[in-house]
Amino acid sequence: MASEEQIRLAVFQWLEEQTRFDDVLDWSTLLNGFTFEGQRISLVGQQGIWKPKVFEFIPLSIRTSYQSDYRDGVTADGLLYYRYRGTDPRHRDNAGLREAMHKQVPLVYFHGLVPGKYLSAWPVYIVGEDPVNLAFVAALDDRRSLEPDRAESEGAEGRRRYITTSFTARLHQRSFRVRVLEAYQSQCAFCRLRRAELLDAAHIIPDRDPLGEPVITNGLALCKIHHAAFDRHFIGVTPDYTIVIRPELLREKDGPMLRHGIQEMHNQRLILPKRPSQYPDRDLLALRYEQFKKAM
Repeated sequence: MASEEQIRLAVFQWLEEQTRFDDVLDWSTLLNGFTFEGQRISLVGQQGIWKPKVFEFIPLSIRTSYQSDYRDGVTADGLLYYRYRGTDPRHRDNAGLREAMHKQVPLVYFHGLVPGKYLSAWPVYIVGEDPVNLAFVAALDDRRSLEPDRAESEGAEGRRRYITTSFTARLHQRSFRVRVLEAYQSQCAFCRLRRAELLDAAHIIPDRDPLGEPVITNGLALCKIHHAAFDRHFIGVTPDYTIVIRPELLREKDGPMLRHGIQEMHNQRLILPKRPSQYPDRDLLALRYEQFKKAM
């Protein structure tokens, strides 16, 4: 029978394959897991701290649900804050994470972006405990930390802090993308292209601007070519949701991509989400459209 260490490494390898093109995974995929040497290995369960039946004591993964009541977050120095299960520090799940901390056993972390979709990250190590606030402190590390003697090598603390901070930034970006694409039913708001792999969540007001919040009403689901054209002010959107093409682009003569993919969209209506509460903010569109006009 395979050891727990072998199963963990198999889980990491399976995740590597599953996230080759997208690191956001469905709940059903994680729940069903995979078969390893005749054993079904599920990566999640109803509890946030998850230990498969084949594991004796130390959990395999920790999970923060979408809009979790546990208020997991980020510490002042950029590490992950993960709440106890319940209030008893001796609860089996909490004791299992404490053992993972003492032995520096790597875990997987899943963070809910929207209901049923999780951003995955590994390896994650429990690096501290805050019993007063009923929480553990966790940090991500690079995949090379799985090599013998690498996890606690010189410079590991700084490396982990940097990788964890990078992950939290990616978490916000991925959350914005998933929520925007879901609102637009995974189709381009300009041309209806429905291949999620070719779609982006475009900001109406860029995120570097104080008004550029990562919210659905400041986003548009756009295919990559239309995202690029929108960002470079070749295409604009009026506050009443009309698509406008720059005059110079309308006058150009080129191949079918320009004619059918851009020019024929002039004065067409933007494709909107089903929920009016998720429509693009008209005031933000007005600000963006002024920038578009100045660029003409």
